[in-house]
Amino acid sequence: MVRPKDLNPYLSPRTFYGAELRRLREDADLSQDALGERAFCSGTYIGQFETAERRPQLDMSKLFDDIFGTGEHLQRLCKLAHEAEKHPDYFATAAELEKHAETFCEFTGMHIPGLLQTEEYARTLTRSSHPFAPQEEVEKRVTARTERQRILNDPTAPELWFIVHEAALRLPMDGPELMRAQLDRLVALGRDHHRVMLQVLPFSAGPHPLLYNTVILMTFADSPSVTYTEGAYSGQLIEEPALVARYFKAYDHLRAIALPPETSLALIESLAKDLWTP
Repeated sequence: MVRPKDLNPYLSPRTFYGAELRRLREDADLSQDALGERAFCSGTYIGQFETAERRPQLDMSKLFDDIFGTGEHLQRLCKLAHEAEKHPDYFATAAELEKHAETFCEFTGMHIPGLLQTEEYARTLTRSSHPFAPQEEVEKRVTARTERQRILNDPTAPELWFIVHEAALRLPMDGPELMRAQLDRLVALGRDHHRVMLQVLPFSAGPHPLLYNTVILMTFADSPSVTYTEGAYSGQLIEEPALVARYFKAYDHLRAIALPPETSLALIESLAKDLWTP
């Protein structure tokens, strides 16, 4: 069970949701474990909602409303919290889960993983995928991505393993200076960050099991593993154990056919050096 902590309910819509859930639970004279039993989850899970550590879920909010007889009160607060999120709705839950993961593995095909992007790379990528978005919206997305990178320096962060296709390293992105800075960042993280492992999947590897996907795999200390897959404008969190296991096997396949970490970093350094040559 998550121990109660002081929480300013007016700090954000999420904290207000957590404070309201705690108030309703205590008014009903229920412990977190007791509410969890009625809502088919653990008391720890309830506590994470109450302390705003976990993003409110609409299906759980409906269950809570049914248990407390509060109509759609928590469902409305849940929607309000979602509207205030920095990340797109389809990714927000995955972004929240990565903070609690023990291990985090990602494969990308045509772009650098978000956690490893420089600010200028993130800005160019966002502009290209949202060409008609106002600049304010672009900057909001870039800020959310760079703030997400704080996990790299968090001592409680998960082990991070990235496999990047060679195509992402060679794709021109608004001039050689931008890509040179991005490649230099990859090398620095791969060599100096003790929790980051980086591999390159070369063109010579040919077709592979995750050819059509950007995939994130996460494991946890006290809950089942999950997979997140993403396209250009949508994403899906997968929790069905058998399907999650298939993605983990596919990722293991990529580990085997990708270049070793040191060889990968040497290739990235070589590509960065080429960008210095007129």
